[in-house]
Amino acid sequence: MKLSANTMKHLLNLYPPYIGAGIKVEHISPNWNQITASMKVRWYNRNAVGTHFGGSIYSMIDPHIMLILMKKLGKEYWVWDSAAEIEFIKATRKKITAQIQVDDTEIERIKALANTGKKQFPEFHIAIIDSDNSLIARVKKVLYVKKRPPSGE
Repeated sequence: MKLSANTMKHLLNLYPPYIGAGIKVEHISPNWNQITASMKVRWYNRNAVGTHFGGSIYSMIDPHIMLILMKKLGKEYWVWDSAAEIEFIKATRKKITAQIQVDDTEIERIKALANTGKKQFPEFHIAIIDSDNSLIARVKKVLYVKKRPPSGE
C-alpha cells in the first residue's frame, strides 16, 4: 500500500459500506500505528430498540488491524483476517469510538515470528466506548500472518 494515511482515511470515508453504516474514520496516524473510527446512531444504522446495530459496531473496526499490518509489514508478508469475537457490554444511542492501535514493538514481534516461515495468528483486543467513556463492546481479532516465499519459488 503506497497510500498516505490521510489519503487512506479519505478513501475509507468514501467506502460505500462505511457510508451506509454511518461509520467515520476520524484519524489514521502518519506512521500507520493507530486508526480512530466512530459512529453515531442514525435512523439507518440502529436496531429494533433504537440503539447501535451490532453488525455496524463490528464493521466499524473490521478491516483496520489488517490494514495496519499490511502497511507496516509490507508486501513480503501475507496478512488476512482469521477470526473475530465481539462481546456487547452495553447498549447505547451515543456516539461510539474505537482506537485501533498496534505499536512498533508488536509489529517487530509479529515480523520476527513470521520470519520463521510458520503461520502466525496474532491476537488483538479493541475496546469500543461511547461519548461518556463507557465500555460498549470488546472485540478480539485474530489475524493470519506469514512471510511470502521469495519470488520464483
